[in-house]
Amino acid sequence: MFSQRLSATRRGARLARRFTTQQLHAWGIPYGSDLSETATLIVAELAANAVLHGRVPGRDIALRLTSGVETVRIEISDARGECLPVLPSTPPDGDADTGRGLLLGDALATRWGVDTDPGPGKTVWAEIDHRADSRVSCPDGEAARL
Repeated sequence: MFSQRLSATRRGARLARRFTTQQLHAWGIPYGSDLSETATLIVAELAANAVLHGRVPGRDIALRLTSGVETVRIEISDARGECLPVLPSTPPDGDADTGRGLLLGDALATRWGVDTDPGPGKTVWAEIDHRADSRVSCPDGEAARL
């Protein structure tokens, strides 16, 4: 498991993306692979939502990543348990700058949801299923995707 507290700012959201790609690579999921790109995009959207909608001055957000045999789990926690995300029934207008994050996450993740226990705050999580045998070790110690 990887866990990191970050400032509830745009910089914190950017760092969440960077930490995600680096940690997945350390686990044998290479930069630029479909799984890495998908996880990073989901982290970007969830972290942006936490910074935009879940920010409480003086409180951090938290990134947690776990990689199992067949699933990568992403968790972003913030301090606003009363502001639960709701999946929009329709996409926003083409000119809108916001409103697509949860739709993207819903389309890319195998599963996602929200936990409010143990509180305070909330954790929005997403899971991406993948084939464990699609990761192999290379002779130089790096990982490659088949």
